[in-house]
Amino acid sequence: MKRDYFEGADVAVTICAKDGTILDMNRKSRKTFLKPGQEEIIGKNVLDCHPEPARTMLAGMLENPRTNVYTVEKEGVKKLIFQCPWYDEGEYAGYMELSMVLPEIIPNRIRKPKV
Repeated sequence: MKRDYFEGADVAVTICAKDGTILDMNRKSRKTFLKPGQEEIIGKNVLDCHPEPARTMLAGMLENPRTNVYTVEKEGVKKLIFQCPWYDEGEYAGYMELSMVLPEIIPNRIRKPKV
């Protein structure tokens, strides 16, 4: 039995193929990114969901895979965006984006290596 660990997670997870086709979205991603009246965007191109200059940057990432991490704030809500390539049997297959709301205060714990 295959389990979908991301479906109930409080993080928006969106998966796309290397050509930009949206392959999967968990519940949080659909709630976050679907516009009112829109039922589905799986099968559509992720580039069509992004305005410039984000569209051009994402197109470049699809062509030249690399990880992209940043924060964004909208209407007082700060989010961490983590975009990274994913691989199928060692071959670049597309991108995964994780988008999560950040609390106002985030503890930073410094771990020291064991000696």
